Amino acid sequence: MRFGALGRTALVGLVATLVITGCSGSDDAAEGSGADAGMKTDLLIGQYPGADSAPLFIAMERGFFKEEGLTVKQEPIQAPQQVLGKLSNGAMDVVLGSYATILTIQEQGTEKFKYIADSYQGAQGAFGIMVKKDSPIKKVADLKGKKVGVNALAGLGTLTMNPHFKVAGLDPEKDINYVEVPTTNWLSSLDKGDVDAVWMTDPYVSEAKKELGATMLVDTMSGPTESLPITGWAATEKWVADNPKTLAAFQRAMAKAQQIAATDRSAVTKVLPTFTKIPAETAATINLGAYPTSLSAERIQRVADLMLDSGMLKKEMDVKSMIYTAPDQG
Repeated sequence: MRFGALGRTALVGLVATLVITGCSGSDDAAEGSGADAGMKTDLLIGQYPGADSAPLFIAMERGFFKEEGLTVKQEPIQAPQQVLGKLSNGAMDVVLGSYATILTIQEQGTEKFKYIADSYQGAQGAFGIMVKKDSPIKKVADLKGKKVGVNALAGLGTLTMNPHFKVAGLDPEKDINYVEVPTTNWLSSLDKGDVDAVWMTDPYVSEAKKELGATMLVDTMSGPTESLPITGWAATEKWVADNPKTLAAFQRAMAKAQQIAATDRSAVTKVLPTFTKIPAETAATINLGAYPTSLSAERIQRVADLMLDSGMLKKEMDVKSMIYTAPDQG
């Protein structure tokens, strides 16, 4: 649906990605293979069960990791905070997280991360606050004092909702009761009335409309949050420093998969039902965000600035320092 713009820009972005990751052909693949002494080849990847993770499953399905000498296993997660222990002790290698979540952890000092690849960018219709059919809540201001479900209390959902609440004259801290609801429980929590509204992302937005007759109260990728960067792949600073060849191999495999996701919608919709509860017929019609093919500190800086403005960050943060840059091989 929004792949036209992506198709026009994907090749340019891919070139930048491949330059960063050093992907130049079979020689590089051999260098990044499991035959290298000391290279870690068995990886556990934490992934968010939504459209964001489609490139990971494309890479696994098409053997891109195997080509790089990597054996990859994945684990569904709700947010990076829940697996910080695994990331810190090396039990988990790479994690997909919202930029808002990773930036929050970075400022708190709980762990230090490097961004190693972009994953997903917002698009209208794919992210929003959903309410039940026949709900008495008809406008954003009606959410005053209500329970709003979100997968993480300090993450992308709250970050993108808060500006819209402020526009409606609400104070997010005083007027909204945020409730943490696992992604896989979004529809059931809304249906049972455990919460009055739920912030959802597609494919769950489409499924809620189809199964519950739910409606989108407000599109949280519009106005002040239009086209906001959503999620990216990150690893701890220690892991990055200890595993440069493994990292390069991971980046090369993901660059191939990201390019496919950016230019071939059918590849994304085909893989979605394999790791989400979304039926194939729903996956075929959902609103998809964008799949950027290069890391951009400027784009991600927008997230940090918005977080600072909303009080989710206490001080200014320079995102450039968190972008992984391959060491000079010259």
